[in-house]
Amino acid sequence: MTTSASVPTGPPAATTGGTVTDRLVEANERYAEAFTDPGMDARPVLHVAVVACMDARLDLHAALGLQLGDCHTIRNAGGVVTDDVIRSLTISQRKLGTRSVVLIHHTGCGLESLTEDFRNELEEEVGQRPAWAVESFRDVDQDVRQSMQRVRTSPFLLHTDDVRGFVFDVKTGLLREVDPASPAS
Repeated sequence: MTTSASVPTGPPAATTGGTVTDRLVEANERYAEAFTDPGMDARPVLHVAVVACMDARLDLHAALGLQLGDCHTIRNAGGVVTDDVIRSLTISQRKLGTRSVVLIHHTGCGLESLTEDFRNELEEEVGQRPAWAVESFRDVDQDVRQSMQRVRTSPFLLHTDDVRGFVFDVKTGLLREVDPASPAS
């Protein structure tokens, strides 16, 4: 398994003892030296939007055989369909031409170990209750089904006939499709 610690990033950074953000900015400077404008616009070539978890173990482009410009990628904790995901999908479909939606959750997700009590803990710590829901879950397949249903029933989305959901196995790298019709476990 390759990690960022084992991936060569070019010549040693000029700054020593900097922050992680400094390292990222320096990597960007090296990237920009060889960068050429690919001449693309914001419309995804494959007319697909992928909604996935933000988990660092998911390299979506590699796992799905995607290239730069192929899709819109929307990521959040759990890959759950929230109001903000619907906002992004609505813009993606109505203004940028996507027609298909692929939802990807994964095995071993951190949201499986959280509860909505997390919001109570935050409120106690900072004195303000978060306006957002944690969207934790116990059954990853059922949460994929719920996310598919949220997409399919949104009045803002034009294209809800090609919505498919998957669970990515972080140990094997394989996708397993979730049947939207299966009852909750």
